Amino acid sequence: MAVVKWTFWAIFWGSIALVLYYALPQKDIVQVKGTEIIRQDFSGWNSFFYAQGDSGTGASTVRDLRLINTRTDAGRPYVYRNEDTGFGWPFYFKLDSSNLQAEAQSAEGDEWYAVTHYGIRSEFLTIYPNAISMKLVEGPEVRLIPWFNIIFLTVFFAVVWAIWVRLRRFREARIDPLLEDIDESLDSTRDRVGGWFSKK
Repeated sequence: MAVVKWTFWAIFWGSIALVLYYALPQKDIVQVKGTEIIRQDFSGWNSFFYAQGDSGTGASTVRDLRLINTRTDAGRPYVYRNEDTGFGWPFYFKLDSSNLQAEAQSAEGDEWYAVTHYGIRSEFLTIYPNAISMKLVEGPEVRLIPWFNIIFLTVFFAVVWAIWVRLRRFREARIDPLLEDIDESLDSTRDRVGGWFSKK
């Protein structure tokens, strides 16, 4: 039973960690090397990892997808998509993908930018992280502190801890005494039945 319990909690917290890793903002320092627009069919199984078309446009399974091509300090190419999130999940309320694309197109190749994004890049799944914003920085050695993630995770785990403490107190005050009463009642019943059979 202990193995089942720990397996359940490992899967539960592992799933939450994956969702948070995907949805929380991350920052990369990169050089913008170009932009492009590709025609993409979003009816496949990986469509879950894409946002939506520009706000105000009709829904369609086939539409243009804006991409921003970059290169890291290590020389590794990295591609971002540039989609509006609108008022859907995750809640970035991004409505300016056209402006961001124009900013990326005007970026000089030798300048360094801190690109804020969410999501992951996977060649196997054919998915890209969604760029939220770009900010010009001095160089690749700039240190970026993820203040939002620190505050969010602190509040998140404080809420989880508060809920866990209250549930534990409720269990100790209400559920455990009830289970003890049931166990004592069963023991008493077994003793009476055992005594009745011994008399026979």
